[in-house]
Amino acid sequence: MSYFDVNNITVAFGGVRALNDVSFSVNQNEIFTIIGPNGAGKSTLFNVISRIYQPNNGNVVFDGKDVLNLKAHQISQIGIARTFQNIELFEQASVLQNLLVARQTHRRSNPVSEILFSQFVKKEEYRHRLEVEKVIDFLDLQAYRQKFISGLPYGVRKVVELGRALSIEPKLLLLDEPASGLSVEETQDVAFWIEDIKKVMGITVLMVEHDMHLVTSVSDRVMALADGKKLAMGSPEEVKNHPAVIEAYLGVSEENEK
Repeated sequence: MSYFDVNNITVAFGGVRALNDVSFSVNQNEIFTIIGPNGAGKSTLFNVISRIYQPNNGNVVFDGKDVLNLKAHQISQIGIARTFQNIELFEQASVLQNLLVARQTHRRSNPVSEILFSQFVKKEEYRHRLEVEKVIDFLDLQAYRQKFISGLPYGVRKVVELGRALSIEPKLLLLDEPASGLSVEETQDVAFWIEDIKKVMGITVLMVEHDMHLVTSVSDRVMALADGKKLAMGSPEEVKNHPAVIEAYLGVSEENEK
């Protein structure tokens, strides 16, 4: 069994199958990317893993744990964190406060000790702040630490979204289109961070992405989806040049073009 296994997942909405018997495995300390045209089922798959959707069939196993037996709020407790394609941050809170929210998973204090602000709570607060500051330094967010999200440009918000996920201290990080809406320079920064997340932090990455330059530059393996089905899986170049993938994206196969 691999570090993360998705087995025969099927999700149907009425008569439409958003995912149809999809299976794949991710190795520990790997960057595994899922590509596909709009409507391929990529976000649906992430929503199954995040426990937002319940599949009609199949199972998901992470580090020996049955993910589908958990509730959504328990996912972070087993070491899975996620970013969202549409940024989900607290607009009227600072960058620091948004990152500290992610530390809730690691809180061990109780309401009484927090009200009394006991010595244990003080040590816990210091520990959480220290971990968040490490993320702020890693993502070069020092200049925005005390700024409210509502006043930040889109590109910085995307970085804060990534920072909040990293503040959970995940073992598996789900990145939902991290380069969406970013400039070429910002996308290059994201590529560097993703590589360091793997190499420096030792975190396994499962990513959904449309930017093929980013996919090719950071991915160890790639899986292509279309119409809820797996089309191909392999190295970035193998998948990018696969006839079924070309047909799914362009609507025509190479043979038909000749």
